Amino acid sequence: MTYLIAAILLILVLILKSPKVKGMIGESSVKHQLKKLNLTYYKPLHDVMITQPDGKTTQIDHVVISKFGIFVIETKNYKGWIIGGEHAKYWTQVIYKRKEKFFNPIRQNYGHIKALESYLEDATIPFYSIVVFSTRAELKLEPMKTDVISSPNLLSTIEKYKTPYLTDEKVHHIYELLSNRMIHTRQERKKHINDIKMKLTQDQNKVAQGICPKCDGRLVIRHGKRGTFHGCSNFPSCRFTKSA
Repeated sequence: MTYLIAAILLILVLILKSPKVKGMIGESSVKHQLKKLNLTYYKPLHDVMITQPDGKTTQIDHVVISKFGIFVIETKNYKGWIIGGEHAKYWTQVIYKRKEKFFNPIRQNYGHIKALESYLEDATIPFYSIVVFSTRAELKLEPMKTDVISSPNLLSTIEKYKTPYLTDEKVHHIYELLSNRMIHTRQERKKHINDIKMKLTQDQNKVAQGICPKCDGRLVIRHGKRGTFHGCSNFPSCRFTKSA
């Protein structure tokens, strides 16, 4: 019996440590926070999937629609120090002496906003990007314009925007449009994951051929403070780089 209990506890620990489960925990915490908003003025949606013109999909953790604009929220359930800058391609997670790089969530959320803009086709809508980290993370970020916050500050960050831009009718219309884009089935989520894997493979193939995956420009050798790297020939309009 003792061995069985130990095995069950070990399995639970491994499950809780998995990135997928950590992400679900972070999203659940933010959902709970958003329920505290005044739902007369704010309309939260979760797991919104937008299909782009090329048939690929973009999955957005949380969207809050209001007369003040649309809040696009990306959640990160990381722990340790989080170091990064607004325009850096990668940020760094530091736990004791171990460092791990991850894609800049501001850039990730910018892609979500562009997908929403394209889907809604309305240039009058203001969008606000918010990146939310769990309380397990200690943010050591450079000064930036985008809201990158700890989860307890989510509601105050949303509520600081007080200038109304949208009518009640438009808020309702946007809510109806996006509520139909929420992920409901395993098949929808699986398709989105497959789209991401396909895009990653395509980008890797382009880089291997000396082609920029962002703008299809030519990759050239450049020299910087940290040594030699590959950069896009369309710099500065395209800032894609890859280590040599």
